[in-house]
Amino acid sequence: MSILGIINSNSEIRKRVERAFQENPGHNYDLLFLNQEDEILEFLNYALPELVVINFSDTSVKVNEIISHIQNDKWILNFGIIGLFSSEQDQEEELLKKYKAANVLTLLDNFRLRTHLVKNIQIIEQNYQIIFQREFTKNLLDGASGSFVIENDLLAVPLYSGIGATILAQRGLINPDSKMHLQLALAELIVNAIEHGNCGISYDEKTEALNEGISPVDLIAERCRDPEIQAKKVSLLWEIKPDRSVFIIHDEGRGFDVKAHLEKVANQDQYSLHGRGIQMASGLSHELKYNAKGNQVALIIRHDVSVEHEVPIGFSNEQIVTVKKGDTVLKEGEPSDYLYYISSGTYEVIHNDKPVGSLSPQDIFMGEMSFLLNQRRSATVRASSPGKLILLTQKNFITVIREYPHYGIFLSKLLAKRLVRSNEQTAARLSAAANT
Repeated sequence: MSILGIINSNSEIRKRVERAFQENPGHNYDLLFLNQEDEILEFLNYALPELVVINFSDTSVKVNEIISHIQNDKWILNFGIIGLFSSEQDQEEELLKKYKAANVLTLLDNFRLRTHLVKNIQIIEQNYQIIFQREFTKNLLDGASGSFVIENDLLAVPLYSGIGATILAQRGLINPDSKMHLQLALAELIVNAIEHGNCGISYDEKTEALNEGISPVDLIAERCRDPEIQAKKVSLLWEIKPDRSVFIIHDEGRGFDVKAHLEKVANQDQYSLHGRGIQMASGLSHELKYNAKGNQVALIIRHDVSVEHEVPIGFSNEQIVTVKKGDTVLKEGEPSDYLYYISSGTYEVIHNDKPVGSLSPQDIFMGEMSFLLNQRRSATVRASSPGKLILLTQKNFITVIREYPHYGIFLSKLLAKRLVRSNEQTAARLSAAANT
């Protein structure tokens, strides 16, 4: 059973959260409610959670100070956030903008807690490895892909778009501003696929409904009374390539006249009640492509090579090493009295004159194993691109660990996960060999 930290002091919200879990048994969490700054920071520093619920509209909790502390200490910014908010106090887009540098996977209106909080957590659990285990994913830059199947539920859409945007932001492939815009653009395109695709709601029908005060959620619920429409799904496929990422959204509707619709959207008022998804996606993407039928759209995002991973506050005063493509950073056989924190760049690992792997900021450290074991370097590391490294001598590293003890916990957890991954890979190789 894992502990789910819930940062909130509002008694009514606490009741709603507890009720949501009571009505959805079988979850894997013990709920821990936190509202004092010192206990919240202690929990984040030492429990190293992978998912936290934060009430962003809670005026009795110093949310801004807590988020600021998290952003200033990169090593505790590894958890996903489900943000709760009151639509009577705050606007969703403003909150996404305000906390764009944090890993906000989704925002959930307080009125939807009972119906969607546990559901969102279950979706996150199903995609746990994609979101949180970024230190296991060093081959993502060489290509990775995945997919989600989405029901006709508008209230779950922000989570899927949040996961899609976070995948790129956590790996330093886009900057925080692009993450926020990508999250909103993906959500709008998925909503279009549900509304106009699966549910067959026309542009004019939606406009009329909105003018009459009928919400899109109610409009879709009405259409989904038809079992055939309710059974339709939207698929979100994504693929990460070395220089770009592609998101493909496909619905099971009849399609539409893409050219006519794009012309209508292009000519509408910028403050129109809907149609902004295509506008946002067009402005953000390198390319936006529809299939001939009109029931599939591909959003292509170019990676931002200028993005650097922030340096943990404990390392901020250490020596910065700037490298050029082709520079030898570590040499096989040399003493290992220092290691590097990887801020930016990609690096090739060479053993016995043969390439054996690669490193990037998602690997966090370079040369840590031989450093910790006081052994000579087991491989040569050469820069594959320009980059920036933080040099940590043994003395400085120990000093930092003493001042920031939670760094030691984070490093232990990182190394333990890598050991588990190595054991799993060894077991898979042995199993494959036994079956041949």
